[in-house]
Amino acid sequence: MQLVNGYTLMKYAQQHQLVLPAFNTTDYEMTLAIVQAFNKKQLGGYIQISSHNLKFSNPQIIADMTRSVMEREEVQVPISLHLDHGKSFADVQACIDAGFTSIMVDASQLPYEENIKEVRHACEYAHFFGIPVEAELGGIKGKEDDIVSDVNAKTHPEDVVHFVEATHCDLLAVAVGNVHGLNLAPNLDFDLLHQIAQVSPVPLVLHGGSGIPFDQVRQAKKAQLLKVNYGSDLRQAYIQAFGQAYDANHKEFNLVDVAQAGVDRVVQTAEKIIHEVNEVS
Repeated sequence: MQLVNGYTLMKYAQQHQLVLPAFNTTDYEMTLAIVQAFNKKQLGGYIQISSHNLKFSNPQIIADMTRSVMEREEVQVPISLHLDHGKSFADVQACIDAGFTSIMVDASQLPYEENIKEVRHACEYAHFFGIPVEAELGGIKGKEDDIVSDVNAKTHPEDVVHFVEATHCDLLAVAVGNVHGLNLAPNLDFDLLHQIAQVSPVPLVLHGGSGIPFDQVRQAKKAQLLKVNYGSDLRQAYIQAFGQAYDANHKEFNLVDVAQAGVDRVVQTAEKIIHEVNEVS
């Protein structure tokens, strides 16, 4: 199976009543580990990369690499390739042109009306090619790649309907006490999340999944949640494998063996997330 369109993946999640993990990649080894985890657990989901993490490659390299890995692993589950936190219209264009099948444009740091303008522009382009768009409303604290935010502006339910209708976005990332990274503890506001879910015309997304207890993610599933982002814990598992290899042998030079240990660690981490989020076998 090759990459599926983001709308197809959304329909898959809704038909099977699933919350789909969205795992952030940076390179071949991370992508391989994520694909292997999805395949082993026989559950679909997202592979995603942020604009920041494209600096060592480009959208075409990532898209070609992902397709190659999926072919190598004989993938039997639906997977979409998603741009995470797209910071410019140029990023959106480049990723769609390269074959990404789902897009996020993040203009949440801008004033409300400017956020709408940027998202609507991206939606007009993406929808022409049949690609769904995720947008963000509110401000999420923490560190994401090279961006550090002290803003904790929760999503206002009264803005949701207008924002979605004005932008035509297909997924909405919300700020309800979730945080980016592992340095801050999340404190999900479930009352707010359910208020948003009651009025939102589109499914919801939680960023900062790495710090959220699994039981809270499962609880959030009842509030139109379709997608949860995970990046920090996978990266940490990968980095720790390299650190442990060095600690065990300061003269280690077999990069393939060390990289394989990193891949194995990420597979284990991703499998646990897939299992816990949906309580699948």
